[in-house]
Amino acid sequence: MGSRVIPLGIPLNSPDRLLGRLDSEDASNLVLNGERTVLISHEQNGDLSPVTNLVTSGRRDVVSRSLSGAKSFCDDEMDLEDGKVEKDRVKTLRCYRPIKLHNQALLSGLAYCISSCSMILVNKFVLSGYDFNAGISLMVYQNLVSVLVVSILRIFGVISTEPLTWKLVKVWFPVNVIFVGMLITSMFSLKYINVAMVTVLKNVTNVITALGETYLFMKHHDKRVWTALFLMIISAFSGGMTDLSFHAIGYIWQTLNCFLTASYSLTLRRVMDTAKQVTKSGKLNEFSMVLLNNTLSLPLGLLLIFAFNEVDYLYKTPLLKMPMFWLVITSSGFLGLAISFTSMWFLHQTGATSYSLVGSLNKIPLSIAGILLFKVPTSLENSLSILFGLLAGVFFAKAKLQERSQS
Repeated sequence: MGSRVIPLGIPLNSPDRLLGRLDSEDASNLVLNGERTVLISHEQNGDLSPVTNLVTSGRRDVVSRSLSGAKSFCDDEMDLEDGKVEKDRVKTLRCYRPIKLHNQALLSGLAYCISSCSMILVNKFVLSGYDFNAGISLMVYQNLVSVLVVSILRIFGVISTEPLTWKLVKVWFPVNVIFVGMLITSMFSLKYINVAMVTVLKNVTNVITALGETYLFMKHHDKRVWTALFLMIISAFSGGMTDLSFHAIGYIWQTLNCFLTASYSLTLRRVMDTAKQVTKSGKLNEFSMVLLNNTLSLPLGLLLIFAFNEVDYLYKTPLLKMPMFWLVITSSGFLGLAISFTSMWFLHQTGATSYSLVGSLNKIPLSIAGILLFKVPTSLENSLSILFGLLAGVFFAKAKLQERSQS
């Protein structure tokens, strides 16, 4: 990424400065965990390291839009924990970082944690609690909400986005196909698998991404990173073997989701520079990626709704006649955007280290809440496997931070 001139009239803590730091982000999450924050690289997925952790997730998970939001900005590499693209824009500004109030950091951290956890729990409630069997339709509606909100904010001058040109669409289309597949498989897996196991299984995305970086980009990771990834594999296998609510279809969808999330982050890394070259400003901030991804996903999602014959289900289901159901699914669309906003706010108030570690630690209360709220049958062995996987994720985040600090 080339250097950027900082206008003297713009304070370093302004929203424009923050968006500048987010230009290369994988906005996930737009999968965190689900992965609404894949753009942040949404982890989603937890992952992101908060894309690899989007992410994410993002990153919605997956666990993704995050986008699969902005995860780590400590170097020019992919954050493996949620499938997120990260760039180090902080180093040159560290000496000039303004003093921040502790209550602002705490408030932004709580907002980020609540929004990211709520996104996955709400999706789980819609898919399992309401027994809604149209995951693709849910994704399309959430993306439509995101497009409308971002468009309204752009019209009123709250945010700025790049215009959607034909050249940009052609460059971005392959990424968007993977993005849609990532979100759909996340929805399908979340319907059959409990939240805690989804969170642990999403760690496999980090392993696939690390292998992809090694073979595609010749990137080498130290022993601590590979050790953490090995522990994640063990926790995923032990968790699956001890899962009392094991569902083969759900695990198949989640495995496919891990490969798609990793593919999204790796492909995004290749496409990002080309995409910036075809924009008018030469930049592509997170809001532009949110608008681009979600807008392009609408026609593709509509085609898939007909392909999977969800139209017939939507015509017959009584859920669409319930105002409360519409309120819940609309709130899920707003939560997807909330992850992007709160993650940027939190990163701005603290830093990459705090952001990455909090993203990993956030999976622990999410898993506990998922087990308690949905009354998931569990055993001591399964609980220990889940805890082991969550701690492996924290260890991975720390190992990545140490690796970056030494490079």
